Amino acid sequence: MSNTGKGLGLGGGRGKNRGGAFGTGGFCICTKCGEKVAHVPGTPCTSIKCPNCKHVMVREELLESKKNK
Repeated sequence: MSNTGKGLGLGGGRGKNRGGAFGTGGFCICTKCGEKVAHVPGTPCTSIKCPNCKHVMVREELLESKKNK
């Protein structure tokens, strides 16, 4: 019997939203200056540079989930 495959608990999961997918709405926020822009569906926030300071932006929901831990 193989120790790899589906359903054996050996990885492959993407729990706690590690795969992204926060939905179509929301905002991208700059962690450096606080600038907030509307999220564009299909474009990861981390691929957007802040229009003010050019720092990489992150998804608002991701920041909120990190603060709640």
